[in-house]
Amino acid sequence: MNDRPGIDWVQEHRNAAARAAALAVAPPPPSDSLQTVAYTSAGKTLIIGSAEIALKCADQLCGVLPVTVLLTSPGGVAAQPAPRSYSALHCSEIQVSGWLGAFDARWRDAGRGVLRREGRFDLVLDLSAIPLIPAHQKPHGYFAPGSSEPDIATAIGELAQMIGEFEKPKYFRYKDRLCAHSRNGQTGCTACIDICSARAIASAGDLVRVNPYLCAGCGACTTACPTGALAYAYPGAPYTGDRLRAVLASYKGEGGLDPVILFHGAGHGTGLVSALDANSEGQPYGMPARVIPMELHHMASTGIDVWLTAVAYGASGISVLVTESEAPQYAEALEDQMGMAQEILSGLGYAGVHFQLVRAATPGGLGEALANAPAGIAPQQSATFHVAQEKRNALDMALDHLFRHATLQPEYVPLPPRSPFGAIAVDKGRCTLCMSCVGACPSSALMDSDTAPQLRFVEKNCVQCGLCANTCPEDAISLLPRMSFADTRNKTVLLNETEPFCCIRCNKPFGTLLMIQSMLGKLSQHSAFQGNLDRIRMCGDCRVIDMMQSNSPEGGGSHR
Repeated sequence: MNDRPGIDWVQEHRNAAARAAALAVAPPPPSDSLQTVAYTSAGKTLIIGSAEIALKCADQLCGVLPVTVLLTSPGGVAAQPAPRSYSALHCSEIQVSGWLGAFDARWRDAGRGVLRREGRFDLVLDLSAIPLIPAHQKPHGYFAPGSSEPDIATAIGELAQMIGEFEKPKYFRYKDRLCAHSRNGQTGCTACIDICSARAIASAGDLVRVNPYLCAGCGACTTACPTGALAYAYPGAPYTGDRLRAVLASYKGEGGLDPVILFHGAGHGTGLVSALDANSEGQPYGMPARVIPMELHHMASTGIDVWLTAVAYGASGISVLVTESEAPQYAEALEDQMGMAQEILSGLGYAGVHFQLVRAATPGGLGEALANAPAGIAPQQSATFHVAQEKRNALDMALDHLFRHATLQPEYVPLPPRSPFGAIAVDKGRCTLCMSCVGACPSSALMDSDTAPQLRFVEKNCVQCGLCANTCPEDAISLLPRMSFADTRNKTVLLNETEPFCCIRCNKPFGTLLMIQSMLGKLSQHSAFQGNLDRIRMCGDCRVIDMMQSNSPEGGGSHR
């Protein structure tokens, strides 16, 4: 007898049958070949640690791999019955960076003053109490097992196998034209850099650079990216969308109610889900039949675009499993996105809670959390569209369907700060229409006009990166995070305009009336313009001519 209270067992059995049918129709992964990243290892191994542990590990590996040992403990090297076949050096200030087949190490020899040495290695066994590479997701070929003897033994076993050619998928695609990282020396979006647990992403001027050798394939950068410049490719969102559409349509067709998609990562996540599912019968907190597990390569590889698409397809909720093996910043980012997605659904009148971040380390903890799995309202008519590869386009299709079938249809839904959707407010009293914001905008949300001094805006394109506000010399721009459903969302709207100003010498338009008035106020005491304020009213060419004529022995002063 099952002692879970408050369960409609007739519907529970119907849901279980519907779930089984749904999981059976999930489409296979796409056959498209992915780009790969290749590694080459000759097995040259660096071991770092105290003499007591590091030398024992070196003795085990030296018959299989070429080994160098950097000893971090003081004192001499203990004598051994036979000479060593490897170098063992007492060192300090050790630094390591790189990846499988390309690790660079630098160190200072103990007792040798300022002498520094360096070397390149294929593999690293770091036995330090605190790993020398602090990234949560360690590079391939780098092992930091700590002091646990079983973990050290496992690492030694894996190291012995790491000679030869290796490859992994290139997990991401990067479209630099969409990147909102930086413009004109001003930093805008750093979401991908901040969240990467492998430290594989770095600033590269106006763009970012992703090191494919360090990338571990978690996909968190693509989830956090507001523009879709970084897109997940293992597999892409269109395949995940196909899975969701097929699974949810089958579940509904078989009479299942209130389906919840449980996204979980492979490995530890799959282990927890499988253990809970296998032992649900008779347990107080088993796997609810309406919860449909869906494995991802990593739980952080999907976000608001896929989640809202799932709701549009008919899901009552989305649960995402976070285990102890994932980087802590992932949970924070997913919570932010869930809060934003819930604000949108609530603003449209879809009642209930639709999103749940499940933190669990045991099957029992997972089952207890899923007892309160989301049960929000979904559209009565399920969507049938295919998920687009472009993130913003995929989100637009989901939002369009959700809006058309919503009980409330507001023009705007306010969103929390840092949301990647919204508008800007321009203080017309301060704005001089210098157009620096237009030059800084990475997404073509801000535009000028070829025919008149106008600042124009398309809200759909805005990613709230803040580059316009950071660039504005008059501090005239502020961000308005919100989701717009207004008719003007995809239209060009006028934010500010003024009269053009014509050069007082040649009558050529070269600026705006507001800009010239501002410059007159700010530069009237500048040495270059004292007594020559009319030069501010001249275009660049005429200003130079006027200065040259004034400095000439025959100069006749300013010309108007």
